Amino acid sequence: MQRRQCLQGLGAGLALLCGWGVQAQPLSSKPIRIMVPFGAGGVADVTARIVAQQLSKQMGQPVVIENKPSAGGIVAADAVVQSAPDGHTLFLMSNGSAVTVNMFSQLPFDMVKDLTPVSTLGFFDIGVVADASAPFNSVADVVQYAKANPGQLNIGSINVGSTQHLAAELFKSTAGMDAQIIPFNGTPAVTTALRGKQIDVAVEILAPITGQLQSKALKLLGVTGEQRSVLLPDVPTAQEQGIPGFVAASWNALAVPSGTPAALVERLNQEIVAALNHPDVVQQLRQQHVQAKPSTPQEAAALLQSEIQRWGKVIDEAKIPKQ
Repeated sequence: MQRRQCLQGLGAGLALLCGWGVQAQPLSSKPIRIMVPFGAGGVADVTARIVAQQLSKQMGQPVVIENKPSAGGIVAADAVVQSAPDGHTLFLMSNGSAVTVNMFSQLPFDMVKDLTPVSTLGFFDIGVVADASAPFNSVADVVQYAKANPGQLNIGSINVGSTQHLAAELFKSTAGMDAQIIPFNGTPAVTTALRGKQIDVAVEILAPITGQLQSKALKLLGVTGEQRSVLLPDVPTAQEQGIPGFVAASWNALAVPSGTPAALVERLNQEIVAALNHPDVVQQLRQQHVQAKPSTPQEAAALLQSEIQRWGKVIDEAKIPKQ
């Protein structure tokens, strides 16, 4: 009887050790910093702040956003790579991180080897938009016009190498269009060009143009995700409109320096998953046209790898020179 009780006790102890291994290496109470490679106010920054606020409530410690904008997000990423692998410094990774790998001939770190993804945070929609008075009512209309008028279609996007610019390149190649892609230095410049008829359509993230869509100054011809937007379920995808392969979505995730103990990565993952499942967070992100979507560390790492390959191919086909 004593032997059985001893074995049962040992089994229970092992179960506790395995099931609660995350708590075996708790984070200290010092602030957690999230390095954001963009300026304040953009959709990525707002997403990070919404999640950080909930993480702070859950974990009972400060979670601070530090904005470190730079070309390719290199400064923010390098700051995390150089930090102690103790779970207290995180990088807001994104599809832009995958683009950076392909856009720069040399980086001070290896995006895959030197950073460990913890979880995805959210995915946000990209759309093809036009001025309200434009003769297009669908993405299919745009393709039809481009094929009937080779070289006459002008597609606007923000700066070269951005997700929007590469999505425009993908639109051009997958639809087989002879079109011009014209980059601008920001969303306001793109929308001004649309309204002024300097460009015919634009490829843009929906969050910063929501107001103009709601006021009907601009019209949304289609979204470029695998599925329809959860906020705009009546708007068809580009694939539904006969353009297979034209799939582009923007996403972000959190990563830590490689070498961070697995138990800390798992602890952070559990906290992030809990935060993203909180109804208030889901609603706040939805208002930004962001779909909250956590993942395992392995799923986030696989996403990064696949995006590096996919955008690398787009960059090569568009013959965009490396920086």
